Amino acid sequence: MKTTAAVLESQGSDFTLQELEIADPAPGEVLFEVAGVGLCHTDLAVRDGHLPFPFPGVVGHEGSGTVVAVGEGVTKVKVGDRIAASFNSCGECAQCESGTPAYCAEFMARNFSGARPDGTSALGNDAGQVAGMFFGQSTFARLAMARERNVVHIPESVPLELAGPLGCGVQTGAGAVLNALDARPGSSLLVTGGGSVGLSGVLGAVARGVGTIIVSDPVPQRRDLALELGATHAVDPLASPLSEQVRAIVPAGVDYVLDTTAMGPVITEILASMGQQGHLGMVGVPSDPAAALTVNLLEMQARGLSFTGIVEGNSDPDTFIPELIALYEQGRFPFDRLITTMPFEQINEAVTAQANGQAVKVVLTHS
Repeated sequence: MKTTAAVLESQGSDFTLQELEIADPAPGEVLFEVAGVGLCHTDLAVRDGHLPFPFPGVVGHEGSGTVVAVGEGVTKVKVGDRIAASFNSCGECAQCESGTPAYCAEFMARNFSGARPDGTSALGNDAGQVAGMFFGQSTFARLAMARERNVVHIPESVPLELAGPLGCGVQTGAGAVLNALDARPGSSLLVTGGGSVGLSGVLGAVARGVGTIIVSDPVPQRRDLALELGATHAVDPLASPLSEQVRAIVPAGVDYVLDTTAMGPVITEILASMGQQGHLGMVGVPSDPAAALTVNLLEMQARGLSFTGIVEGNSDPDTFIPELIALYEQGRFPFDRLITTMPFEQINEAVTAQANGQAVKVVLTHS
């Protein structure tokens, strides 16, 4: 079959719409028609060379749609089912077997190699293979191939075209607060960065009953939205030192921090904002992965501070996404308020809109 896809030809290039061949599903694979796909910072990190992925390639990893074919042995879904795709994992390592597939021993190979484990890609053109299987899906396309393991059923209560971000950005932010940090009801939380991941963390904190929720972001519209979603305070980190603003609100310092920036100067202010035995969880992708960060280890030890790197919100999508959907159905997790839809053909314009703050989370939809 043929599919239209948004291809990255090389590092730093714009997305170009091309017609590609997509193979029939192999054993364990699920072919689906994409209804919508979220635009995530991780996709752009690949474009900019901050994360490994072969070129030319198709990224996109917050896709949702309808199953059109399944490979041999697939029993989890059938043709016609509504699904969202999440990250891929092997299902066999100790982490997968213990219910923490976000730390799968084969995570990088399964999500960033651009190919199946046997080295083949489901995508190609006259010049040969095109890298695919990004996060086990490559959903910047009309048709996408996923693994049975990394698809989740989506009920009729959720608009199908909006469900894709549940598979990455939304579960990352909410899971960071609910799973990794396991924030206590009545506690205090600082969220640095009011994008879709940070604001999903806010939604999770509100659902958990966190008492003080502070969002730091330089964009006024994002601060306003944070307050509408339930944050108790929203501050501009450019107005004065963040730690001073935080301690004006919580003099003893905050209990938890969710950082989505991965920026050294921000981390410095975060450490100064944390209370005794504060817990920092970081989900951001650094623009320079090799950059050094100077931390006073004695201070961290004396104050009992802890740091956790978080992947995909410590989530098992098969269990956590249904939990988020249940909260959404109860009116307690309005993740759809983060989303602005744009036509798939406007993918490059969507990148600009998200970068300049016009949109928090763009979902590209097919007409």
